[in-house]
Amino acid sequence: MRLDWGPRGAHELVAGGAEVVVVVDVLSFTTSVTVAVSQGTVVRPRSWSAASRPVPAEEVDAVYALGRAAAAPGQISLSPASIVAAAPPERLVLPSPNGSAICEQLAAEGVTVVAASLRNARAVGRWLSGQQAAVGIVA
Repeated sequence: MRLDWGPRGAHELVAGGAEVVVVVDVLSFTTSVTVAVSQGTVVRPRSWSAASRPVPAEEVDAVYALGRAAAAPGQISLSPASIVAAAPPERLVLPSPNGSAICEQLAAEGVTVVAASLRNARAVGRWLSGQQAAVGIVA
């Protein structure tokens, strides 16, 4: 198990042989992921910079989370509270400048990505204890 930081650290974990990478971005992104998933929503991470790229087919029938300042009451943003307050969508594209961008990068590199926060730390730990893979953690 190895710990690293940010997008470059995530890439170095994969280059170093990590097959599973746990992303810990507890300020908003991974907490929002756990809130959405607990409501039955499938979450697709997407970096802020991806807005200028074509929308992949798996995101066509999804709700896009807005920036906090752009979200009106009842709309979903990166804020976990907005996800709780809104009707849970079937699929949610959740962009963020850090955690989501790192998850998207790691998925493109072909590793298993796990979103960890204080809400699901115990469950992530239990799941990891059963893995026979090289594990990296990126903050």
